[in-house]
Amino acid sequence: MLSKYKAFLFDLDGVICDTAKYHYLAWKRLADMLDIPFDEEANEAFKGVSRMRCMELLLGFGNRTADQEEMVRLANMKNDWYVEYLHEFNRSELLPGALDVLEECRKRGIKTAICSASKNAPIILSRLEIMDYFDAVIDGNKTTKAKPDPEVFLLGAKELGVNPTECVIFEDALAGVQAGKSENIYVVGIGKPENLPGADIVIDDLAHLDIDSLLNT
Repeated sequence: MLSKYKAFLFDLDGVICDTAKYHYLAWKRLADMLDIPFDEEANEAFKGVSRMRCMELLLGFGNRTADQEEMVRLANMKNDWYVEYLHEFNRSELLPGALDVLEECRKRGIKTAICSASKNAPIILSRLEIMDYFDAVIDGNKTTKAKPDPEVFLLGAKELGVNPTECVIFEDALAGVQAGKSENIYVVGIGKPENLPGADIVIDDLAHLDIDSLLNT
């Protein structure tokens, strides 16, 4: 029996690779500069969220305000630091099972897309040497609405030429799970079940993915 699923839509950070530590270092550096308290627990709220929304959250942690021009300046400063940290990024940063799943998708003819809020997705994919494994890259340069709005996934499905309900989403952030389920798309959560309520299934990482079982769901 042919599977109803024709495409896999992958978030990038926390699913394919882990750049969270670099994001954290850059946000922490900015927070320290602004004398705003910020730690790894506070950083959890930034997962799957756009850069400018993160900037708003950071200012909120310090009960601070800034006009749009200043927020953009600070967010760009943070991003410059983040890109600096990525200079050491390479294929060793791939998370367990990621490359195997991507290779399996190619063998089975499953279409693939990156659906990420990151505007640095092309840089990251290039450094990981996996750009050729994706038929589409939908990132922060192509979207106007952040998760939990489903825009990024709907654009991914559209660019792949499939219906959203023919897709499977792989997400490590609650906002991404909410985005997918708002359009009745099947969502595989990556991480801990308690952090991803609403996901159809939750696995530790892509190394634990049973593609045959998933396609027969």
